[in-house]
Parts: sequence; structure tokens; C-alpha cells
Amino acid sequence: MNEKLEKLNRQKTAAEKKLIAAQHREKQLEHERKRLTRSERTHRLCTRAGMLEKFLREPTLLTDDDVMELLTFLFHGEAAQKKLDTLIEERRKRLTTDGSENPLFF
Repeated sequence: MNEKLEKLNRQKTAAEKKLIAAQHREKQLEHERKRLTRSERTHRLCTRAGMLEKFLREPTLLTDDDVMELLTFLFHGEAAQKKLDTLIEERRKRLTTDGSENPLFF
């Protein structure tokens, strides 16, 4: 009876170690996923900021408030909103039909 109990205790200890290792691996993978998501977002923000600056005359003279005022003016128009809705809808259709793009990062 003692041998069975000891064997079960060893199996339990081994299983607990495997569980702890699996939980640790899960945390590592979650941290890596978050890091990659941040990296992709940072890249997207830098790219789009560059696109915006391409259209601004004298971007160094304009303040952040100036740029925000301009963007608000441009994007609050009905035509801009319709175009934005169209672009989003087209992107969603492409995502659902070909599945090649990751919908989390658009």
C-alpha cells in the first residue's frame, strides 16, 4: 500500500512540474504575442505618420493641435466618412473571402 501511495505521489509531483512548465510557456507566448502586436502597431503608426507629413506643407511649423484640427475638418465631412466606410467594407470583404490578411491588424 505504501509503494502505491509513493508512486502516486511521484506521479502527482511530475504532473505538477509539467503543469508549471506549461503555464510558464503560456506566459512566454503571451508576452511574445503582445510584443509582436506592439511592434506591428508601432510600424503602422510610423508609416502612416510619414504619409500624413508628405501632404503637410511646412510640417515642422504646424503644432499637434493644428494637425488635429486639420484632420478633424477633413474627416468630419460627409464625403470623407462615406469613403472611409467604403474602404473599411472592401477590406472586410477581402479578409473574409481570401483570409490572407490578419483582421487584428488592419
